[in-house]
Amino acid sequence: MTTMVLVLFGVLGMAQDQNGDPPPKVGLVLSGGGAKGLAHIGALKVIEEAGVKVDYIGGTSMGAIVGALYASGYSAKELDSIFRVTDFTELIQDNVPRGAKTFYEKENSEKYALTLPFTNFKVSFPQAISGGQNIYNELVRLLFHVKDVHDFNKLPIPFLCMATNVETGEQVLLDHGYLPEAIVASGTFPSLFEPSEIEEEILIDGGVVNNYPIERVRAMGADFIIGVDVQHDLATRESLSSATEILLQINNYRTVNDMKKKSEQTDIYIRPAIDEFSVIDFGRSKEIVKSGEEAAKTKIEELKKVAEAQKYTPGPRKRIQGMDSLVVNRMIIRGNDRYTRGYIKGKLRFNLAEKIAFDDLKQGINNLSATGNFRAIRYELISNGLGTDLILKLKENPTKMFIKMSAHYDDLYKSAALINLTKKNFLMKDDVASFDFILGDHIRYNMQYYLDKGYYWSLGVNSKFTDFDSEVDFSLIQGNFNTPVDPNIRSISLDVTDLTNQIYLQTVLREEFAFTVGAEHKLLKYSTRTLNQLGEDLEATPTSERTFFEKSNYFSGFGKITLDTYDDKYFPTKGLLFDSDYHVYLFSSDFNDNFREFSIAKGRLGTVVPLFHNLSLNMEASGGVKLGTSDVTSFDFVLGGFGNDFINNFVPFFGYDFLSIPGNSYVKVFGRLDYKIAPKNHILFSANFANVDDDLFRTGDWFTQPNFSGYGLGYGFESFLGPVQIYYSWSPEIKNDSIFFSVGYWF
Repeated sequence: MTTMVLVLFGVLGMAQDQNGDPPPKVGLVLSGGGAKGLAHIGALKVIEEAGVKVDYIGGTSMGAIVGALYASGYSAKELDSIFRVTDFTELIQDNVPRGAKTFYEKENSEKYALTLPFTNFKVSFPQAISGGQNIYNELVRLLFHVKDVHDFNKLPIPFLCMATNVETGEQVLLDHGYLPEAIVASGTFPSLFEPSEIEEEILIDGGVVNNYPIERVRAMGADFIIGVDVQHDLATRESLSSATEILLQINNYRTVNDMKKKSEQTDIYIRPAIDEFSVIDFGRSKEIVKSGEEAAKTKIEELKKVAEAQKYTPGPRKRIQGMDSLVVNRMIIRGNDRYTRGYIKGKLRFNLAEKIAFDDLKQGINNLSATGNFRAIRYELISNGLGTDLILKLKENPTKMFIKMSAHYDDLYKSAALINLTKKNFLMKDDVASFDFILGDHIRYNMQYYLDKGYYWSLGVNSKFTDFDSEVDFSLIQGNFNTPVDPNIRSISLDVTDLTNQIYLQTVLREEFAFTVGAEHKLLKYSTRTLNQLGEDLEATPTSERTFFEKSNYFSGFGKITLDTYDDKYFPTKGLLFDSDYHVYLFSSDFNDNFREFSIAKGRLGTVVPLFHNLSLNMEASGGVKLGTSDVTSFDFVLGGFGNDFINNFVPFFGYDFLSIPGNSYVKVFGRLDYKIAPKNHILFSANFANVDDDLFRTGDWFTQPNFSGYGLGYGFESFLGPVQIYYSWSPEIKNDSIFFSVGYWF
């Protein structure tokens, strides 16, 4: 084969000198192969070094992505630099940043371990793991300089790619349209990515039917074909260890046989040694690129002969400037049947006719994606003379109802299993209704309704029932509820029941800042059976009645200001947090006959900073105060225990058990070192200090040496159920130490 190529080009070279015939047109064919397709970059580096001018490019799947970027003007060296800094795992998994989610969406994503579509009272499974949104966003950015080229023959190097019509099984040629959309469709691997829709055809990976489009490249006008083949050979049973590998095996039955013929039709056939890599080995990109270089170098003499026959002298290459900003003058939205234009614009959160960073556009698209309301979000950026048109092509998620599940265990609520039913478009466009039913040691529920109006005031309605019990020092009750002194009682089992109903308005700025005002009704009960059980023993009088310390309805107005840029709720590595709450209690059914209007104000300020690689420091300060002269103590602050999402004014505090340190005002500082010893595994060291007392701020004692301190040494693991955390906790002020244990998301 090599000898024939050399002879052929010797003849071609003589013919050009003698007859003035044009130089041969060289076509480049790049196959699909997932992560193995990174070897194309190494091969391109050698092809460039040999001086070969590529006149046409055709590719499939990853070959289409690399080929399109090269055809748009990037050099092989530039592609190598781009792909070296690309986090493919993040791109493929479509992990939407926490900052792209509204506070309602943050709460949902940090509560449920499993979400399944629920249509016509039947549970189904999602079509794919990923919608490919992050990949699409990145390709739009990288190909912005050719955004107005809709005929791929007019790219710096004419280009085409292949896809498969999933309904007919026929191959689809993509040589026109919006380039990022075409190459994403070509690489839509079944089950991994949602199918793409172009010109009313539902498309998946072109590798299903034509993974090496040599005949298409010849039809473009190529006289000579250079091909780089990185597709998977048929695997042995030992290699079929995942669903992805099995699907790839099925996909390869046809294409592997086709390659026997196609490789013979390729003039210079480059086959990198990539058998040791899998289609998802993006973490080994350097090795894969190197394998492409090494394979191409074995053909270097043949490549140089091609360059000689072309008589091509490359000129200075114009470096492509990455897009960092743009001006969107006009927005055209298509496919939004269930969601209003105002809702969509509110999620995008940028103004038309103003210069914005591309990251702002990407953030807006992520905001839309985070809602889960759209199966696919495709968009085109097209010049209009003054700036850029943004054409949003939305594919709404047809599933409007979901079943969500989670499980949790901790030392306060004990074991709990959550079943949730969520319905979107419950009463009108842009709304969502959700109901949590929690079974376990304590039955609870949480109902939420949220009408998201984007830029404008959104409406929320919540109803939440909480119940738990905890052993507390009897002095806590005696001091707060005027209970008769009984020297025989040291501790009691306190039952806490809370029913809270809220209606509120909320406005959100950039998904991370929210201002909320609303009204609240609360039925609060504190009770115990301990006193009556002691009565049975002492007086031999059988009774099972509860003793109630509190049993009142409270009506209040409230306001909240929240800023939350933490990148994770449980193990943050960066960000800021400010959370403030002010309640004015106006009316009460007054069970203890001591109600007078009062207010509760509290706040929390925190930051997380990375110190070294995998080591971060979380520091927070919090405080609260009761304002007014009311004798009601039911809303006093009580510190102790470990956990998240406590109701009312119960505050976690290492070193002390739950509900241990009471007062109507407090200040607390908290610090935590988090060292990630391995992916998803954390070693944690925490310390907290506090002053807690009545009228702490009036007396000035809040600024004195802390009266309470505690420490915790723990381990954390990010499991599929949510965080698993175990802490050994102690305090120098008391002799008791304790272990706190939590599994799963808190709810």
